[in-house]
Amino acid sequence: MGAAQTVTGAKHLLEHGSSRVLIDCGLFQGYKHLRLKNWASPTVSPGEINSVVLTHAHLDHSGYLPRFVKQGFRGRVHATAPTADLCELLLPDSGRLQEEQAAYANRHRFSKHSPALPLYTEDEAVRCLKHFEHQRFDQPFAPAEHMRAVLRRAGHLLGAASVRVECAGTSILFSGDLGRTEDALALSPAPPIGSDYVVIESTYGNREHAAVDLRSELREAIHRVHARGGVMIVPTFAIG
Repeated sequence: MGAAQTVTGAKHLLEHGSSRVLIDCGLFQGYKHLRLKNWASPTVSPGEINSVVLTHAHLDHSGYLPRFVKQGFRGRVHATAPTADLCELLLPDSGRLQEEQAAYANRHRFSKHSPALPLYTEDEAVRCLKHFEHQRFDQPFAPAEHMRAVLRRAGHLLGAASVRVECAGTSILFSGDLGRTEDALALSPAPPIGSDYVVIESTYGNREHAAVDLRSELREAIHRVHARGGVMIVPTFAIG
């Protein structure tokens, strides 16, 4: 339902009998034709989903949750405690930004819609946080009847995990976003557990992290800029 043919809007639906579990619940981001997907009706009613399992807190994996709850989702959102803590910061902030963007569009009258509305509000984002349930790494839990899941450390971001689900004698592993094996700040990903099927997002589907010394790369770049009296701008993800 997302993160296929594009790298945002992560949503993978697992079904077995009457059990339905959504792996991630992300926003589509970037080009307008992708963002418009956030307004489309879900292919499965949110009220029919038993639970959501989050790999991590980045909005392309968690940012659709407030709208999902608004549309009728009543289940639990399973995540590591750090992922839940980060969502407490990211989701209300996302709602607030969307309210500001809608207000700006209404003031300047450049939206085709009158009035322009936010996808969800800050208050709606705060309400969705009540659905969160903390899970520990490597401790199995049941996201739905007949399903058994376990979260495995993925590096990448505080609390990030890969998700392995077993059901009816079959196992499937969702990679989530994977960090480097040697990172200056984050723990390395844990070795994956053997599984019958592996789903890797298109972000990481066609390449490996290059075996380079990041400090050396940065040092060389700084020396080049300094030598010509230039200015170096370093874009960063504040949440990371």
